[in-house]
Amino acid sequence: MKKVFFKTFGCRTNIYDTQVMMANLSDFEVTEVENEAQIIVVNSCTVTNGADTGVRSYINHATKEGKKVIIAGCGAISKGESLFSQNKVFGVMGHSEKAHINTLLKQESPFYEIGDLTSLDETIVHEYTGKTKAFIKIQEGCNFRCSYCIIPYVRGNARSQDEGKIIEQVQKLALNGYGEFVLTGTNIGSYGKDKGSSLGKLVQRLGAIRGVRRIRLGSIEPVQIDESFREILSEPWLERHLHVALQHTSERMLELMRRRNNVKRDLELFHELSERGFALGTDFITGHPGESDEIWQEAYTTLEQFPLTHLHAFTYSKRDGTPSSTMKPEVKGDVAKERLKSIETLVESKNMTFRQKKSEIPLNVLVEEHKDDHYIGYDQFFNKVIIKSNRDLLKEWVTIENYEIQQEANYAHF
Repeated sequence: MKKVFFKTFGCRTNIYDTQVMMANLSDFEVTEVENEAQIIVVNSCTVTNGADTGVRSYINHATKEGKKVIIAGCGAISKGESLFSQNKVFGVMGHSEKAHINTLLKQESPFYEIGDLTSLDETIVHEYTGKTKAFIKIQEGCNFRCSYCIIPYVRGNARSQDEGKIIEQVQKLALNGYGEFVLTGTNIGSYGKDKGSSLGKLVQRLGAIRGVRRIRLGSIEPVQIDESFREILSEPWLERHLHVALQHTSERMLELMRRRNNVKRDLELFHELSERGFALGTDFITGHPGESDEIWQEAYTTLEQFPLTHLHAFTYSKRDGTPSSTMKPEVKGDVAKERLKSIETLVESKNMTFRQKKSEIPLNVLVEEHKDDHYIGYDQFFNKVIIKSNRDLLKEWVTIENYEIQQEANYAHF
């Protein structure tokens, strides 16, 4: 039986998509050791030109090693045709073709099956290879058209997964011992808009399933936090951390980025959520075209007012085919990096202050990794906890009452 290795790039949605492909393989053996595989499926990311470069570099390496390479994921849509025509890959498989992977991999001749951008996964995932928590894809696609983003063009418009299928999947995974569930998708806050429902209503139903201990949400937009979402904010199974995407804190930059959020309303929302006890993360792009020194200073001063604890920030990277890629004036790379570093330092300080203020609260930790002489997990505020213990804690839930707060993590003995 031939062995298949999956190389996953990019976001949590890709992690889920890889599991869907694994679940649909019946005539092959999945291996976690790359060198053992005859076939490599590259679940690719195409969010930036740099992501494309990383995928292409890996494909070149795998091909030189004599592997049969199949490209799936978002890069199959944006770059699959050129890679296939140049004989860089044996096969190209679009998002809608994941359920057919077993048949495609059995083909003796090269294939190009790009599929469509309107489908939803039918596969129910029961296990997650090498993971302590389960990822649940609740929707696909995005109706936003932010000027810097290619994803709607490679994932399609927003469409929600059937609620019954989501509930069935969570029930089965809970029976298999999973207690933490991460809801993912291209734009999860749009869930239910096409079905007369909402993210808040869905999460409420998932929280009632026996065995569900914690629900973690992927990135949501400020405008998507509606009344049905506010109704779940006090539920004990909702992680006390929310990731609300800002992208910037200058009104002018939000206009250039074609964003739907508003700085004043964003600040009010973050303070509301902070007062409810939540740790708060966000996305932020520095160096987008048009980010003048004046705009940057305004944005930084405003960002200081946000009660942030986590940051997923990056310097702007041009993505061909997006409106931002042709905008002027461009910002020099070293300037963008300097701005990035300044907001990273700011939010690191805010995170430390948050942990110090919450120091009397016991930490509920799912232990995810054993490394050297310690265990690593994340608490209900999505902060890293490093634990020393003589017990085997891997994949266990532990409550930590006494711990030391340091810059990079909280430390404890258990």
